[in-house]
Amino acid sequence: MLVAGLMVPAAAVVGGAAGGTAQLLDRLPSELTVAPPGQITKVVAADGAQIATLFSENRTPVRLDEMSPNVKNAIVAVEDYRFYEHGGVDLAGILRASVANLRGGRQGASTITQQYVTNVLNDARVAQGRHHEVVVNGQQKGYGDKLREIKLAIALEKQYTKEQILEGYLNIVFFNRNAYGIQAASQYYFSVDAKDLSLPQAATLAGLVNGPAFFDPIDAPEASVKRRNLVLAAMLEHGHINRLEHDEAVASPLETKPSLPKQGCAYAAQAPYFCDFVVNQILHDPAYGATAAERERTLSRGGLTIKTTLDPRLQGPAQEQVDATAGANPDKWGASLVTVQPGTGKILAMAQNSRMLAGQGLDFVTAYNFNVDARDANGNDLSGAGGFQPGSTMKPVTLAAWLGEGKPTNQYVDASRRRYGLNYPWKTTCSPVSGFYDSSLQGSLDLQNDESTWYRRMTVREGVYQSINTATFASAAGLGDFCNIQRAADSLGIHKGEGQGKKLDLSTLGNLLGGENVAPMTMANAFATFAANGAYCEPVSISEVIDSQGRRIGGQEPRCTENAVKPEVAKAVTNVLQDVLTKGSGLNIKDAGGGPIKVGVPAAAKTGTNQYNSQTWVVGYTRGVATASFFGEALNDPSLRNGRDVWVNGRHYRSVDGAFIAGPQWAQYMQKAAPLFDRGDFEAPPRNLITG
Repeated sequence: MLVAGLMVPAAAVVGGAAGGTAQLLDRLPSELTVAPPGQITKVVAADGAQIATLFSENRTPVRLDEMSPNVKNAIVAVEDYRFYEHGGVDLAGILRASVANLRGGRQGASTITQQYVTNVLNDARVAQGRHHEVVVNGQQKGYGDKLREIKLAIALEKQYTKEQILEGYLNIVFFNRNAYGIQAASQYYFSVDAKDLSLPQAATLAGLVNGPAFFDPIDAPEASVKRRNLVLAAMLEHGHINRLEHDEAVASPLETKPSLPKQGCAYAAQAPYFCDFVVNQILHDPAYGATAAERERTLSRGGLTIKTTLDPRLQGPAQEQVDATAGANPDKWGASLVTVQPGTGKILAMAQNSRMLAGQGLDFVTAYNFNVDARDANGNDLSGAGGFQPGSTMKPVTLAAWLGEGKPTNQYVDASRRRYGLNYPWKTTCSPVSGFYDSSLQGSLDLQNDESTWYRRMTVREGVYQSINTATFASAAGLGDFCNIQRAADSLGIHKGEGQGKKLDLSTLGNLLGGENVAPMTMANAFATFAANGAYCEPVSISEVIDSQGRRIGGQEPRCTENAVKPEVAKAVTNVLQDVLTKGSGLNIKDAGGGPIKVGVPAAAKTGTNQYNSQTWVVGYTRGVATASFFGEALNDPSLRNGRDVWVNGRHYRSVDGAFIAGPQWAQYMQKAAPLFDRGDFEAPPRNLITG
């Protein structure tokens, strides 16, 4: 009642108001839910190496025994020297402050326990999105607020030990510059852990709590030193240090060594675009909150550990390779690599030759991820570039449809045919085939090959490994059902680069030759299905998500479909794509000296180039890894510039082919990546799918 009486206006006490105050105090809650305060979320690689940190409040909780005794003693001495004597509210302190304030002074009386209560309540408001209700200083508290704080402080002291309260306080309190808690503040201002704070450093930080902006040692060093010395004087007065320790600390210069926290994927230690992809997946997954705002709070305040599938052994070489591909790159050509593990769908590496922020080492700056769909997390975030024209890397889809009908790779087709007119009799049981190639019709041309010597009969195998357009069309024309091409693409998970699972329409003839955008990750994963003998697995990037209490609250399990492609078909496709590297278009994959680049383990691949030579590919795999390599126009309409008569990395190209730049990028990277996984031989296909 004494405390309550001191906190209400004198007029309110008259006429029995004191009794009403007692009733109010009884009605106030006596329990305080002490939830973990907002903490840093960590995104880590498969081996635990840090990728990035995410936070709205820079805070890393530490135990009391992981804090220097200096800081514990300093904070008690300056903020609440009777902390270990009172029961949550210091009546003597309230009387002292009341007298001082009546005399025109300004003195607070909140104990560390009361301050802790205020911080816990504020943190709960922020966690619930009620930022406007946060109490910044004591002047914002009404009398009801102060009464509630008192009762909660008293109740808190009955529930927790002094050590627990002091630990909680030092982990939650704000020290300025987005440094919350003693560990974050120690790192920010002095680049040391809380356990290693010296006496002057501890006194400096303890002095900050009373006025973080006024006593900041970086912005206001003179005020900070005065405040530090006041703290040291209090420590001397209350027996925490002796005179010699005091004098030496007062005489010491203020020496800060800032370690500025850099949060967000843009500052990732590795794989910033992969990090961004992972974050978008979390933000669009209802498992982490019913609303977008809840998911954002979970991510930025939840202290999560997001363990990803990224393999730093591959990510490092991938990043080095794409950075080297285009050199200084004043023309802003894009280069990217993305690797998926066959049989699991795990994304092992994702790299591109740009940076998210200026000043990070390259002058190619963009937030767009070259490797993923435009809507990369089934949401509305257009953070993916939206894919590129895959060109001839789409030809294995028609090959899979051919083999799926039991037709052999060594069967001959008429690749001399160049006209497929409006009324060509395609055999189809689903959508009518759209598009035509016929120079006798206005606005159309006959079907073109890259070179004029390939208009002849040839095997389906040769048509694929030499990448002959007319052979692919002849194969499609020889199918019992043209719709099997669409079925093959769907079984491989190939969809539009726009995302959200939008189907790539293979009833449009131009798409047989890769005319519509597909993301590199989609292509890498499709070829991984061939590598896994027909088992299709959805791409996964998050192994598990652990909350601040060590509980597993999420993660992506491999979602695979066995025999999405018939195993014998996948094996036969691989058998043909091996020929690409040994006798076909892949022979043009050469080093700077003109020599062939060998992966070193059994491999299969397909080259691809769009009609403008502005978007070029190699997608290939071993038994253990599948990688899509891209080089070309990454951010604009590919028709706006072509890849002819261009200089790239000091070398002139009459025209850029998939094998010329994307090819060496793929092969040199795979030389390092492939030996780390399954290096065995591919399984042989059944003989009937080779010779018939």
